[in-house]
Amino acid sequence: MIKPSPAGIFADCCPEPMNAAQAVDLAAAFKALADPVRLRIASIVACCPAGEVCVGEIASEFSVSGPTISHHLKKLREAGVLSCERRASEVYYQVRSDRLDALIGQLTAMRPAAGRTP
Repeated sequence: MIKPSPAGIFADCCPEPMNAAQAVDLAAAFKALADPVRLRIASIVACCPAGEVCVGEIASEFSVSGPTISHHLKKLREAGVLSCERRASEVYYQVRSDRLDALIGQLTAMRPAAGRTP
């Protein structure tokens, strides 16, 4: 097991390696986004000028069944990539920018420090 030295073994490259729980969380989010339909759904929602899209508009972009779209939306919500809000009989989806920023931040932290070669 890697143990930081008193001076901080990780000071030159990153604050510290991610722990097991962080790795599971990151993998779950990327697993949700690794599906082409889910990635496209997230892109549709993110690109909407209104900042949100109703489920009917999302479904109209695909040639799969409504339950299949619902399944993909559920996986994206569970991964924290999308949030939703029910208004009357419609459900509107928004991208969770804070979650995407956190995911990108975790990946960015794994880059070697400037001037260092891997």
